[in-house]
Amino acid sequence: MKQNALKQTRINKMYSRSELARKAGVSPMTIVRLEKGEDCRLDTKRKILLALGLNIEDKEKIFG
Repeated sequence: MKQNALKQTRINKMYSRSELARKAGVSPMTIVRLEKGEDCRLDTKRKILLALGLNIEDKEKIFG
């Protein structure tokens, strides 16, 4: 599994895992798995980026 910046970005935005999951329309377990570096569908990454107020172009910065 590869390290990513999702957890630090979420903490910097002061979102809990469940709050980010709700905003993104995904399960809190999805956030946990992604913060551990597991992979997911591109659509899920897009939802999370938008929920964090980021652009799709930031995908590499957040998910590596």
